Amino acid sequence: MQTFLKAGGEPNPMIYNEEFETLPREALEALQLKRLQQVASRVYHNVGFYKKSFDRAGVTPESLKTLDDLKRFPFTTKQDLRDNYPFGLFAAPMSNVVRLHASSGTTGASTVVGYTKRDIDTWAELMGRCFVAAGLTKNDVIHNAYGYGLFTGGLGAHYGAEKIGASVVPMSGGNTKRQIMILQDFRPTAICCTPSYALNLAEQGRAMGVDMRSLALRVGVFGAEPWSEQMREEIEKAMNLKAFNIYGLSEIMGPGVAMECDEARDGMHIFEDHFLVETIDPKTGDVLPPGSEGELVFTTLTKEAFPLIRYRTRDISRLNPASCRCGRTHYRMGRVMGRSDDMLIIRGVNVFPSQIEAVLVGIEGLEPHYQLIVDREGTLDTLEVQVELTEKQFDGADEVKGLQRLESQLKKDMKDYLGITAKIKLVEPKTIQRSEGKASRVIDKRRL
Repeated sequence: MQTFLKAGGEPNPMIYNEEFETLPREALEALQLKRLQQVASRVYHNVGFYKKSFDRAGVTPESLKTLDDLKRFPFTTKQDLRDNYPFGLFAAPMSNVVRLHASSGTTGASTVVGYTKRDIDTWAELMGRCFVAAGLTKNDVIHNAYGYGLFTGGLGAHYGAEKIGASVVPMSGGNTKRQIMILQDFRPTAICCTPSYALNLAEQGRAMGVDMRSLALRVGVFGAEPWSEQMREEIEKAMNLKAFNIYGLSEIMGPGVAMECDEARDGMHIFEDHFLVETIDPKTGDVLPPGSEGELVFTTLTKEAFPLIRYRTRDISRLNPASCRCGRTHYRMGRVMGRSDDMLIIRGVNVFPSQIEAVLVGIEGLEPHYQLIVDREGTLDTLEVQVELTEKQFDGADEVKGLQRLESQLKKDMKDYLGITAKIKLVEPKTIQRSEGKASRVIDKRRL
């Protein structure tokens, strides 16, 4: 681990790279501009797609005199990545690419990302920053249940854990019963996985008669899908740990783009010495001021193999420029409330699954497992919310009036909170498919 000294001469054990994570804003923006100019020149001269894109927009790397000039440059979209499958956007020769990852490719061609040796080292440091921000050290044992392979989560977390000197248990995803046995036997102090899989582990543990609260876990690092504060509370209660939100996406780096700090847990610090972030109106593309809710757009500042300019993430969040008591000067991003392309429009109302989750999670008698069924009757869209009853609630399900009251309460809460009328279907425990990776929450029958 790199050690940087505070102004008073003492190292801050809660910050991995104090020199860059606490840069004064003016110095940080000067560094960003220098790196932005370099990466723009690099892609213009090495990636045919960007030369054509810049030329069409009437801009060149020399157009970047200030950070504000970036808004004149065109966006890069996931479709652009698919259109240039597999390696058309690489800015480095394959002889310099030491790692390839790819998305799952649920729609269209998968998106492929590459890393040079320096990219891998950068990624490891960024994940190291994340783990240190969560209070982890070389004395911790980290149970890594993110998927290994083409998915970036597993290896990203793995290299970061090794970077800080921690012991890594490379479990990957799935094989839940064995995961629980390892959690008991190896006594890891931290776990990395998706939040939905954490709930799956907790549920399976209870079914096996394992007290998940008695494990040695004290920290959970959860990401790869939107999740709510209510789900955080649910996980912390079920597993007796402190849950942290981490953000990343394969196209930009993988996990390690932003992370909550232990001191505040009030938004995720974006590592702005490596990533330039904007918030835009997803409909118009106009740049919004910090604090406005909108779509996050990232420009990579240091990636060699696969740099991206103004990549539209489709993730909806907001930026917080206020200083944090942890000492980091980088902007914080709020919890991702959903994706602009995953947003449901139900009879003119914009709805994200995470908003529905916030209504459901924590209600007595319900499990935090749900599925949304969107359909169309005639010209009207319909929404059915299927949510599991707890074993206790189900065992007493002969009390029809009690279930009717629960359904009525949920329907009212949906209407009050989201402004939509939804059909509520209470289902038996363990009937909704469990996730061993990213949760699949929505079935949209309108597209079938």
